[in-house]
Amino acid sequence: MRVLVVYNFDGCRLGQIGAALDEAGAEIDLVRAHRGEPLPAGPQGHDGIVILGGVQNALADDSSPWLPGLIDLMRDFADSGRSLLGVCLGSQLLARAYGGANLIGGASEFGWQPVELTAGGAADPLFAGTPASFPIFQWHDDTFTLPPGATRLATAEGVENQAFVIGRAAYGVQFHFEADRALVAEWGRDYADLLARIQPGWAGRHAAEAARHGPGSDAAGLAIARNWVRTIART
Repeated sequence: MRVLVVYNFDGCRLGQIGAALDEAGAEIDLVRAHRGEPLPAGPQGHDGIVILGGVQNALADDSSPWLPGLIDLMRDFADSGRSLLGVCLGSQLLARAYGGANLIGGASEFGWQPVELTAGGAADPLFAGTPASFPIFQWHDDTFTLPPGATRLATAEGVENQAFVIGRAAYGVQFHFEADRALVAEWGRDYADLLARIQPGWAGRHAAEAARHGPGSDAAGLAIARNWVRTIART
């Protein structure tokens, strides 16, 4: 099993997705697109692709000139029936790739927040073994409309589109299920100054929220990661 992983920002890494891929013995080809590393011309040679988050928005082609090519590559993977997983920015790019509208700003979520499965989500293999509602870590400002032909899998009170699927196994997930408590704590240290400005008091309440919500979030996130890896079919 060989999986292409695309970074759009150094701070957004595989986390629990990496743990699930390691368990499956997957070989990972990493492209740091934001550092100028080239994307492959097509999906050949890879059984799946993971597109992670970033600080840019999904329409930032001028400042992130690799985005149009990445969107084309994502569409090639999905159209070929290969498994695709877009997380946060990756989900927004998947929506763009299939005709959804990117809505920039006005959809801020941060911290452990509850999400709920739709009927489609409860029946989808991505969420096998997860509760119907669970806490999960969020950090984003943007959202999107559901692309034509997509099925909404998870929703939340403030931001309707939390997860969706297109075709056989092209998944967009807005929330950071890859971020376990250790990664969230690392973000808190690495971006302490930023968080002090945009989320006043986070440093003080982080430990209590991690203790309250972290175990359920970590368990759901790892289950989702393992479930996605199970969708990968050798090509």
